[in-house]
Amino acid sequence: MRRLPAGKLHRYSNWSFKDYFTHIDLTLKDIIFGNILGFFGFLAGIITSFFRLLSKKSRPEIIFLKGGYVCLPVGLMARLFKIPYIIHESDVVAGLANRLLMKKAKKVAFGTPLSEEILEKHPNYVWTGIPVGVEFKSVSPTKQLSLKKAFSFNPEKPLVVITGGSQGSENLNDTTRIILPELLKFTSVGLVAGRKHYENMIDLKDYENWEKASLDSNFRMWEFNTTMDELMGAADVVVSRAGATTIAELAALKKSTILVPFEALPGSHQVKNAERLEELNAAVVVKDSEMLKDPNALLEAIRHLVKSPRLRADMADRLHEEARSDAAARLAKIILEEV
Repeated sequence: MRRLPAGKLHRYSNWSFKDYFTHIDLTLKDIIFGNILGFFGFLAGIITSFFRLLSKKSRPEIIFLKGGYVCLPVGLMARLFKIPYIIHESDVVAGLANRLLMKKAKKVAFGTPLSEEILEKHPNYVWTGIPVGVEFKSVSPTKQLSLKKAFSFNPEKPLVVITGGSQGSENLNDTTRIILPELLKFTSVGLVAGRKHYENMIDLKDYENWEKASLDSNFRMWEFNTTMDELMGAADVVVSRAGATTIAELAALKKSTILVPFEALPGSHQVKNAERLEELNAAVVVKDSEMLKDPNALLEAIRHLVKSPRLRADMADRLHEEARSDAAARLAKIILEEV
């Protein structure tokens, strides 16, 4: 494995012109200073990619790009040296880097289904799904009960798992702190606070009571859980951000899901991911801004799902239809066919 430098363009999709002056600290740190560093990182990536691909002896026959700004320098240099490349786009809306590279790509693989109209217009587009670990698969009711026991939860009570990913979500964490006393009246709660925000949430450990190595409460919190497939598999409802890979994992697990998309991301790709599933009645969506304004919006969404087992099952079935267990094999086949 060899690393390549790259530079990120910092943008906030839901900011107005006024916001750039209101959040002056963030504007200076991330947008101005961050983009200056990002520009030089991008130039370093271009130069490094040029010399890595310059020699015909070590030049690859094909390049696979998994989206994101880190792929842009390599993709541009691949185009310069006429090396075919394949892109995988996980989100409903393609990011800036992929949009710049798509036209010259040999194939563009998408994580979400494409309409017949789009496929006819772009013959190099294909739907492969999003590869996830083989451990992410639906569990039987019996297995779900045993997983609840394994995490020390009462198997007879519903379980809500709230996660903002490995780094965590400050907004989800803060909202959970506010609504937790009410949540614990009707459900068990597992919170994955994230490596970045765990220390700020340590006060919630007061809700996590243990008696002789057995959980004597309905709440547990982790900084990060290395068996997310099992933890989410134990859940009756999962509350999560709307990243494409997380959604793919939840689809594979066949889980009823509440998505709280992070609205500030460039291109609003999490919002578009969530809205598409909401239109399919495959997930409930609570906007981040709505949740921050009124934490009860998330509380009531959770309460409604917990109290509606039939609705949960129907939603989980629809979300499961989005899963493609053969996504990795499809991608591998496409790459090998182009070599």
